[in-house]
Amino acid sequence: MNIFIWIITGLVALAFLAAGSMKLTQPKEKLAPQMPWVNDFPQGTVRTIGLLEVLGALGLILPRALNVLPWLSTVAAAGLILTMIGAAAVHVRRKEPIVPAVVLGVLSAAALWATTQG
Repeated sequence: MNIFIWIITGLVALAFLAAGSMKLTQPKEKLAPQMPWVNDFPQGTVRTIGLLEVLGALGLILPRALNVLPWLSTVAAAGLILTMIGAAAVHVRRKEPIVPAVVLGVLSAAALWATTQG
């Protein structure tokens, strides 16, 4: 079971690390073809979202892997769920598909559950 938990958590972390890194490093104009929602927000907000996603990804893995304040992994998973709730709300408002946000939210909830399993 422990390997399964690490696989779920690792996949969620990789997804958020990749998405967050793109938002942190790319200008809005370059992100817009893939993520049209960025046009509704200032560059600083897009970068903040990216930073939160990267920190959430690192927070899922590092505290438990290093056995330093492992409860931070639970906090990170909860934060990523809240981020995906916000993402779903933006996509609904823009009449865009919410499936990616829902899938990442559900995976974040699985990671939240996994972090409580020891």
